[in-house]
Amino acid sequence: MPATTSPDPEGPTTAEHRRRLGAWGEAHAARHLARQGMVVLDRNWRCELGEIDLVLREGDVLVICEVKTRTSVAFGAPLEAVDPRKVQRLQWLGHRWLREHSARPDDLRVDLVGVLAPRRGPVSIEHVRGVG
Repeated sequence: MPATTSPDPEGPTTAEHRRRLGAWGEAHAARHLARQGMVVLDRNWRCELGEIDLVLREGDVLVICEVKTRTSVAFGAPLEAVDPRKVQRLQWLGHRWLREHSARPDDLRVDLVGVLAPRRGPVSIEHVRGVG
């Protein structure tokens, strides 16, 4: 699939479409972050507390990344969907991931990536470092 078009651009807004759009956005974000020098360690890691979209390493820092993908800003920009409670949950999940993987980074950081994939036109990515 070309990097400038979102999946199923003319399709209906269904649960399956949202799932596919989210997976596409996460893959796009992972490629973008890897080009920035980050190393993807895990994708869609889950436990009973929730899910981490991307777990990455940047130097000696473990990065927990939430990815939000939208096709328009009609209901707000992608990152507007992340509230302080979600950031707190990501921090808990990051510490849980560390325990389960016996990792000992120098620091843990929570980042957000917003992917805006309009039905027409280029994809834009917003990366916000250290939100929590």
